[in-house]
Amino acid sequence: MNSKSTSSVSEVIQKLESYCSYQERCHAEVQEKLRGFAIASIDKERVIVHLIDTNFLNEERFASLFAISKFHQKKWGKIRIKNELKARRISDYLIIKGLKEIPMEEYETTFETLSEKHWETLPERDSSKKRKKFCDYLLRKGWESDMIYAKLKQLEKSI
Repeated sequence: MNSKSTSSVSEVIQKLESYCSYQERCHAEVQEKLRGFAIASIDKERVIVHLIDTNFLNEERFASLFAISKFHQKKWGKIRIKNELKARRISDYLIIKGLKEIPMEEYETTFETLSEKHWETLPERDSSKKRKKFCDYLLRKGWESDMIYAKLKQLEKSI
């Protein structure tokens, strides 16, 4: 018999406190984890309420930490971060609040560094293919198209 199928509410709470302590989680991730436990829906709600009351689960904190960490670690732009937070069912209000955690000056500096480094590493000789690869890469990372096209013009002038 699966150990998850016979879990008591207190065991589930203990496991999810540990799950939330390991790294910041959003409600959707916790609800997904809860699906693996055979407890009543009302008990699942009680577990969620307990995690919120004891501050193991905090979507505002999640949105802020997610935004700043994806920006620093993966060099994602605000569009990608926003889309990833939306996919995790984070409210628009908390998404905006989380994105404000990224300092604008650092955001612009990171974009400049990332775009210049990528431009230099593209071995493409055909200029139209190089432009396309440059733009596609930065768009995939979630950077704003106006920033990308302005930088592209600047880089092409410096050739």
